[in-house]
Amino acid sequence: MESESITQLLTAELPSCEIVVEGGDGKFLVTAVGNVFEGLNAVKRQQTIYKILNEYIASGAIHAVTMRLMTEQEQHSN
Repeated sequence: MESESITQLLTAELPSCEIVVEGGDGKFLVTAVGNVFEGLNAVKRQQTIYKILNEYIASGAIHAVTMRLMTEQEQHSN
């Protein structure tokens, strides 16, 4: 699975987020910024992404996902 395919999957499910996916060979870094993460702790934020990608993780198309998930406000305060 290519990073562009993952970007398309995530963007389709989270259209209000700015999403960047880097990597290959089954190992990816997902950076997502959007207010969909407002009020969610780190685990809940990750669950939002896993819910979309679980089918691909289960099939072995994706082996590892590292995530940086933040709200727009959090992004601007860094």
